[in-house]
Amino acid sequence: MIDVQKIREDFPILKRKMQGHDLIYFDNAATTFKPQCVIDAVVRYYTELGANAHRGDYELSFQVDSEYEGCRKAVAQFIGANEKEIVFTSGASASLNQIAYGYSRFLKQGDVILSCEAEHASSILPWMRVAEEKGCIIKYIELDEEGRLSIESLKDLLDEKVKVVALAHVTNVLGYEAPMKEICALAHQTGAVVVMDMAQSAPHMKVDVKDIDCDFAAFSAHKMCGPTGLGVMYGKYELLSKMDPYMLGGGSNARFDMCGNLLLKEAPYKYETGTPPIEAVIGFHAALNYLSQIGMDEIQAYEKELHDYAIEKLSKLENILLYNPHADASIITFNVKDVFAQDAATFFNAQGVAVRAGHHCAKLLTKKLETSATLRASCTFYNTKEEVDRFVEVCSQATIENCLGVFF
Repeated sequence: MIDVQKIREDFPILKRKMQGHDLIYFDNAATTFKPQCVIDAVVRYYTELGANAHRGDYELSFQVDSEYEGCRKAVAQFIGANEKEIVFTSGASASLNQIAYGYSRFLKQGDVILSCEAEHASSILPWMRVAEEKGCIIKYIELDEEGRLSIESLKDLLDEKVKVVALAHVTNVLGYEAPMKEICALAHQTGAVVVMDMAQSAPHMKVDVKDIDCDFAAFSAHKMCGPTGLGVMYGKYELLSKMDPYMLGGGSNARFDMCGNLLLKEAPYKYETGTPPIEAVIGFHAALNYLSQIGMDEIQAYEKELHDYAIEKLSKLENILLYNPHADASIITFNVKDVFAQDAATFFNAQGVAVRAGHHCAKLLTKKLETSATLRASCTFYNTKEEVDRFVEVCSQATIENCLGVFF
């Protein structure tokens, strides 16, 4: 059972005001706030450690190395992987781009890449580039009326020409969870690899990549109470060993000479070129410990409770259009009738409520939703039912007169 009031004491930013109101932060799908233990871990690196990682032969450097690799071990345990299968990147976007670049060497003209219209730009755009450069074909798995991925459509498209299936575990606009274990089993029957975007699942539920049997996965620290500028790329070790990094430089090579002969280090280190965001890695370790202490199953259950509580109240408002009332995640995508999303978001801001407005980096989905932009409210485990009540109250007041009135 989550003690949300005790948890809120760990997040200093929750004490601040916005537009004279108590801050209600419902943009957690974009990034989450950081608990004090994460802030302290980052500060401790700068005040007590400060050295580079994997660069020195002295005590401080050894301590940094130990903490850096300690986080790698913690990440592996968090998602059920092996330490050698965990690569630190600058974010989920960098991870997904590295996967596409690295695996593209195994693709040829006419090969098929499967995705869907609900994907984040960082998931689909790298494969669009690969398709253009390699002469591959991208096909889109059909979404059902709600916007969920259709397994039957996937089955219809799967054949020996399909080499890659790139999908979000949980979609960032509609919050639907894809049956990734079933998808992986189907894809592997025809020899395809599966790339799973975990940006919206890793922060909110227990994920075991070995049980799911995905070939690659990616997620970001900052969406799960960790620092910005850090991501994780998971890959099965045999695949990571075969692929090439898209960046070369210090730290990733074992040796090279003037003739251009290059020997890269083994995975995961060959992918970690240059000085990493060491303070972010150490802070992320603190974030993982924090989430684990609360419990991912408890977090998922509480966020589901918040989501259902909000949907029950919002569904009674005639001025609100709901696009995903049956979402699996704590994402509520909606619009105010007759009001452009950004104008409505400005009204919410004036009431102290932070929500996201736009296409949420999923521009292909706007046709399916039949709208150019939406509002997105996303809760997490430090949000409360009282905040939901206030949010619903603001929604009830969001009329075209009130929303446009904030500009005059």
